[in-house]
Amino acid sequence: MKFTVQDVKDYIEQEDVSFIRLAFCDVFGKQKNVSIMATELDRAFESGIAIDASAVEGFGSEEKSDLFLFPDASTLSVLPWRPSQGKVVRMFCDIKYPNGEAFEMDGRHLLKEAVKKAASKGIRVSFGAEHEFYLFKTDEDGYSTGVPHDRASYMDIAPEDRGVNVRREICLALSEMGIFPESSHHEEGPGQHEIDFKYSDALEAADNSVTFKSVVSAIAEQHGLWADFSPKPLEKSSGNGLHINMAPHSDDGTDYLEQFMAGVLAHIAEITAFLNPTPASYERLGEYKAPKYVTWSRENRSQLIRIPAATGEYRRMELRSPDSEANPYIAYSLLIYAGLDGIENNMNPPAPTDLNLYEASEEELKGIAMLPLNFTKAMENAKSSDFVKAILPQRVIETFNRRS
Repeated sequence: MKFTVQDVKDYIEQEDVSFIRLAFCDVFGKQKNVSIMATELDRAFESGIAIDASAVEGFGSEEKSDLFLFPDASTLSVLPWRPSQGKVVRMFCDIKYPNGEAFEMDGRHLLKEAVKKAASKGIRVSFGAEHEFYLFKTDEDGYSTGVPHDRASYMDIAPEDRGVNVRREICLALSEMGIFPESSHHEEGPGQHEIDFKYSDALEAADNSVTFKSVVSAIAEQHGLWADFSPKPLEKSSGNGLHINMAPHSDDGTDYLEQFMAGVLAHIAEITAFLNPTPASYERLGEYKAPKYVTWSRENRSQLIRIPAATGEYRRMELRSPDSEANPYIAYSLLIYAGLDGIENNMNPPAPTDLNLYEASEEELKGIAMLPLNFTKAMENAKSSDFVKAILPQRVIETFNRRS
């Protein structure tokens, strides 16, 4: 349900809501929030709630640090693991300068602009995410020990899979928040899990991705566990990917999937720094079904992009390189613009690479382009890209570059 401002006010009054979390993300996609009492809701909607931008990485310096959070009423959600009396709700926020202008470092704003650009071309892009994460045992202080919760493998069942109840509670909590998982299962790594989501529009999908990580962490903590989304938690086991499914829809019904995919393939080397935004991200690529080469194929999980066996509304492309360290708002923005470039310039994808890239010979791999080998190279590509510089503010690029 998409709430209006009045809906939110009525709900707060009728449902014994005591605290409202105003949520936003830093440049890297890490969720932040400030809690306000219900009595402050009118002020939040009308004039915003001030935050100190200088304390948020990449947002600003001390001499110009005032920013304001304006809650988006449509994102209202109850936090089901909090008390039922004196409920806690959460809304994502738009970030603005004191003069009311949008804050250019706000990933939600960047994604809204990308969605508008696509709409102006008669295109709407649906996104569905497949999130992988590990559950680790914790020490006496509640922090990760790095020891997996179980020794199960791909799609194992209980008792080998000790995370089945955790996944169930995660899915139920998400459903109570209006977010509907499509499936869940144990992944290949010990203590590793995957939960997949149905398609939604770009902004909702990005909001859901941020919400998902907070829900998983909260439920894991209740079970005395630690949720780890990092790209390579265990050296000799599968890394955590964030597989992104995309489907462009046109107002006139034209199927633009191949042109959209061609645009993503054409720009992938320039945008990888924002899809895999840490040095550790590159330890995952090239093994355990994580791609290394700029290729595509149908159904083949050794490829960067695969076209799953599906028809009609489920026809889509699956990008397999990103990981959950990515800011979903920035990642989805770049992917929309890349796909639009493919559509606008009527790009055609290269021929599919129908072979297992993990077992291919040097001769078979000769001439196939590779993803950047490390974060430094990925940032060099981004900094020299006119495509990236036309989309992202220079401050965003500089902030990411400081990681290299």
